[in-house]
Amino acid sequence: MLPKKFFDVLNHEGVVTVISWGDTEEPHFANTWNSYLVITEDERILIPAYGFRVTERNVNRVGKIKMSLGSKEVKGYKDYQGTGFYLEGTARFLSEGPDYDRMKEKYDFLTRVLEITPTFVQQKI
Repeated sequence: MLPKKFFDVLNHEGVVTVISWGDTEEPHFANTWNSYLVITEDERILIPAYGFRVTERNVNRVGKIKMSLGSKEVKGYKDYQGTGFYLEGTARFLSEGPDYDRMKEKYDFLTRVLEITPTFVQQKI
């Protein structure tokens, strides 16, 4: 599901925005960096979480997120400089298990791991 260009974007730094919502349609935005995303063999996205408390409450209620990320270093459509992606997916927070342990070794600051299973991915520019 994740196209090659998505992985190219992850090889360059850029801002990742995770959008969640709770019982209302009011969105909550949390940010991290491209370099913090780890993609598993089955294409789940793992993000180290230290803050993300509102995101966690929303995910526990709704179980879904939306996300955008990009980099100006990767050419987009028609060779324009810069590209980005929009995705939707199911989400949950991990506080134990093999994925948590692997992420904790890599990012010692995390207290939990946000796990995202993409259900829709689209290159935007």
